Amino acid sequence: MDNTNLLFFAVTVLPLICTPGPDILFVASQTLSGGAAAGLRATAGVCLGYVLHSALVALGVAAIIATSPVLFAALRWLGAIYLIYLAIRLIRSSMKSGRLTLFATAGTNQLQQGFLTALLNPKGMMIYFAILPQFMQHEDNIALQAYVLSAIFIGLCAAIYTMLSFVIAAVGAHGRFNDRRRRWIEGIAGGLLLVAAGRLAA
Repeated sequence: MDNTNLLFFAVTVLPLICTPGPDILFVASQTLSGGAAAGLRATAGVCLGYVLHSALVALGVAAIIATSPVLFAALRWLGAIYLIYLAIRLIRSSMKSGRLTLFATAGTNQLQQGFLTALLNPKGMMIYFAILPQFMQHEDNIALQAYVLSAIFIGLCAAIYTMLSFVIAAVGAHGRFNDRRRRWIEGIAGGLLLVAAGRLAA
């Protein structure tokens, strides 16, 4: 696989991982209630959920690409439209003031809850079904490419959520994220997603 293609995939999914969603809010809430260890267990659960996603999607996407160029083209456009939709939401959110408040929620089994959070997360499903196929090359082994891209996505999730757990545990976070920082992150992430959508559409 082309290293440039892998790098661009990482750059495309990184804003999606870093912006608030079910996964990141779950990890943060568990860290607030149980410390870094609870956050790490939640992170492990989320990553395990995406491992199952990757195993199922790699087989399904490989079959679609191999048998139906039309369906693959539809997936390509679906991916571009989904990125534009997310970009607009992020940019609109970045223009509005208002803190993102996290509430500590105790959980007895962060690993299992994290697994279910990732498994049922629609954003994760869309990454696998609509975005991941855009970075595959038809002439190469499709299933292998799906597993490599999935490994990059899961590795980035593990790295970001692990850092988040340690940061929140270290500073306490007081249940809030800085509003100005949130708006900058969402604005930049939205812009990056628009660039990615343009590349996919082209």
